[in-house]
Amino acid sequence: MRPLVGSLLAPISRGIRMASSSAPSKLQLKNPELWRTEAVINGAWGKGSAKGTFAVTDPATGEEIGSVPEMGVEDVDTAVKHAHEAFKKWSKQTAQQRSDILLKLYALVNENADDLARIITLENGKPLADSKGEIAYGNSFVSWFAAEALRDYGDVIPAANPALRNVVIKQPIGVAGILTPWNFPNAMITRKVAPALAAGCTVVIKAPPETPFSALAWAHLAEKAGVPAGVINVITTSANTADVGLRMCEHPVVKKISFTGSSIV
Repeated sequence: MRPLVGSLLAPISRGIRMASSSAPSKLQLKNPELWRTEAVINGAWGKGSAKGTFAVTDPATGEEIGSVPEMGVEDVDTAVKHAHEAFKKWSKQTAQQRSDILLKLYALVNENADDLARIITLENGKPLADSKGEIAYGNSFVSWFAAEALRDYGDVIPAANPALRNVVIKQPIGVAGILTPWNFPNAMITRKVAPALAAGCTVVIKAPPETPFSALAWAHLAEKAGVPAGVINVITTSANTADVGLRMCEHPVVKKISFTGSSIV
């Protein structure tokens, strides 16, 4: 269980019982579109195969702040299928095209930094100053790998045979499964997803059940930045965490896993 830590936003969430489709009223987001209560697969926001939802609470007060779909293994298969299809086009984009999109995402995150930080504090419980620092830190991975996309050089390696020359060409590997924890709900996603996108890979993200709203807000901004449908997919689950994590690791189409999190995942 997470410790109930103090939150600079605690007063805004106390006593709130809002509908899952609406942000807590006292959150006062400048951009209300950042509050997403549905998962996204292939550019479509919805609940997938979920029959219900699970609640997300403010750790400072224990109050429910919203709910998201309780998805399962079937949704992993659907998301991977669409990510694989999207990979066929995304991997063929030039490094410059991918870099340009990442830089647009970087700018959008900067424009919405205050809202993103408030979402982190509400669902994660860390002080607002720390949340703002995390957004800046997390976004630095986006700008860094936007530049690294342009330096995706190959190698020429000397061979034992003087008549031969070994040439290494770097190519995107395919669909990447992204498993992230609650303690850095923005930065642990950006440090995994930004390099995948820069390399030309597509991703399926299992958002942490304690802090899904940060992941969904970031995916929304990625969509606004021009990331094509199917390139970034986000699954939400709590009760099915172990099964979803296992399926992502064992799926034959998933070529790379990036994992930070608990032993149950």
